[in-house]
Amino acid sequence: MDIIFGKNKKEQLEPVRAKVTGKIPPWLQGTLLRNGPGMHTVGESRYNHWFDGLALLHSFSIRDGEVYYRSKYLRSDTYNANIEANRIVVSEFGTMAYPDPCKNIFAKAFSYLSHTIPDFTDNCLINIMKCGKDFYATTETNYIRKINPQTLETLEKVDYRKYVAINLATAHPHYDGAGNVLNMGTSIVDKGKTKYVIFKIPASVPEEDQKKGTSPLKHTEVFCSIPSRSLLSPSYYHSFGLTDNYVVFLEQPFKLDILKMATAYMRGVSWASCMTFHREDKTYIHIVDRRTRRPVPTKFYTDPMVVFHHVNAYEEDGCVLFDVIAYQDSSLYQLFYLANLNQDFEENSRLTSVPTLRRFAVPLHVDKNAEVGSNLIRATSTRATAMKEKDDHVYCQPELLYEGLELPQINYAHNGKPYRYIYAAEVQWSPIPTKILKYDIRTKSSLKWGEESCWPAEPLFVPTPGAKDEDDGVILSAIVSTDPQKTPFLLILDAKSFTELARASIAVEMHLDLHGLFVPDTDWDTRHQSPSKAQQDTAADHHAASQA
Repeated sequence: MDIIFGKNKKEQLEPVRAKVTGKIPPWLQGTLLRNGPGMHTVGESRYNHWFDGLALLHSFSIRDGEVYYRSKYLRSDTYNANIEANRIVVSEFGTMAYPDPCKNIFAKAFSYLSHTIPDFTDNCLINIMKCGKDFYATTETNYIRKINPQTLETLEKVDYRKYVAINLATAHPHYDGAGNVLNMGTSIVDKGKTKYVIFKIPASVPEEDQKKGTSPLKHTEVFCSIPSRSLLSPSYYHSFGLTDNYVVFLEQPFKLDILKMATAYMRGVSWASCMTFHREDKTYIHIVDRRTRRPVPTKFYTDPMVVFHHVNAYEEDGCVLFDVIAYQDSSLYQLFYLANLNQDFEENSRLTSVPTLRRFAVPLHVDKNAEVGSNLIRATSTRATAMKEKDDHVYCQPELLYEGLELPQINYAHNGKPYRYIYAAEVQWSPIPTKILKYDIRTKSSLKWGEESCWPAEPLFVPTPGAKDEDDGVILSAIVSTDPQKTPFLLILDAKSFTELARASIAVEMHLDLHGLFVPDTDWDTRHQSPSKAQQDTAADHHAASQA
């Protein structure tokens, strides 16, 4: 287990050529960019939680049937400070870092005061975001880091707060047809109010600003804000849903206690310990009209649950249908403390609820004359219900579609629209993915890929150019193994049949990553992407060594 979670991974700074078996489709030309934690020990200090680890970017450049791999730690301010001190000196969500014990009492007092309203980490380890022509490593704080997607070099640090008043932001933005970014963040006690802010970053800037090299971020606009139900206990959320005309936001009873966070540093506890699941509370469903930029006034709610990943949402028969992966509690986060990630992890660490694919239906227009207790859903494609209650409240009960999946992906061309297929990692009572699955919503059937001792990463769908069928394309997933004798590899599946087309094995220390994206060669100048002659020679040497 230490092979996967506990051991710091080495960078692969120069591209190394993979050993390809099978045949990569000739149309597949581009780079798979991925992000995730790769270093959990600095000097003698160690992070408490797997999600706290220092960000390690890696990429798979696919071109003309060959694959080149490279990896590089994100040179964040957090990384640089920790490495320079040879210990963890910047706090992460599950690990609080403390001042030098040799500091005098005044310096200590100042440190405590500065952590009352914390300046969060820029260790952007969760995802990769495309913004205009630029790429950013992202996390859930107010910081993102621009990166070079070809060399994985770390560029400037960006503070969302310069453009929109938020303290936290999701690492799962949406993109519309024009390439504009739509994201959400939480504004904590700003001018006496705590609210959830939906903001938009344009894909491009006016021609005059283009000449100046102005970033689209400088044209960020607040799209809408939703007041938090509690000033000092806002909801935690990891993602949100989007249709052509609506935004779907779940204000779930997994909450941040702001007062506890403000005193966490002094009390010697982590910020993560200030998150609590309130099982006696409800989950509130907010629907925002993208045309009016206002929330729908009806108060929708469902039972308490924890959702990390929205799958998709769309409109049908006068309602919004949205699919999420839901838990009955917050046990998932607890299991990834490194103290639990030991040799007995697979046997002893069990989720107290299985991640379940649930479909909700929310009526867009509530008939005031409808009887209390009546189902307001007219869509025939789902068994989800929305029961009218008194005082303009509607209780939504989901349709349970599938048990045991996480890290869902779709053909993003169908984002916000009717769709049929979900690609995900299969997980059961343990949070560790052991298979990749394709779930057919229409037939309620599934196809699976798995191999002994292999742990797959989030499966990413890449469409065939000019494809007409939703599942015409390939699935890409980076595979690591608990068997130290087994080389990690990039798996390429046919998305229709779920059969293996090819795998690209790389003799490196590959980490288990979280999220990322595929960048087709058409999205950048490939003249600067292909490895140089010297790099190719180096890669060839690595390749030859791996065959020896």
